[in-house]
Amino acid sequence: MHWTSIIAIYVLFWVMSAFVLLPFGVRTHDEMGLEKIPGQADSAPGNFRPKRLLVRATLLAAVLTALYVLNYVYGWVGYEQLDLFNRAPSY
Repeated sequence: MHWTSIIAIYVLFWVMSAFVLLPFGVRTHDEMGLEKIPGQADSAPGNFRPKRLLVRATLLAAVLTALYVLNYVYGWVGYEQLDLFNRAPSY
């Protein structure tokens, strides 16, 4: 596997991780007991911390990319194990 492929896979995992982790740990102004600005949505986050999200997404993407590359190298899980309907060609 080329290093450019690994970087592309890492970027894909990073974006997916960021979107998956986005709602975790965020609380609204009502939950935190803060006063809202006039016109503010009730669901607006009161404690959004982008640095924390970036760090968590980076770590999760690194772990997922490492697992993907190791699976590619060692072949732990292949299409044979994922074929639920026995459609894989037999060689």
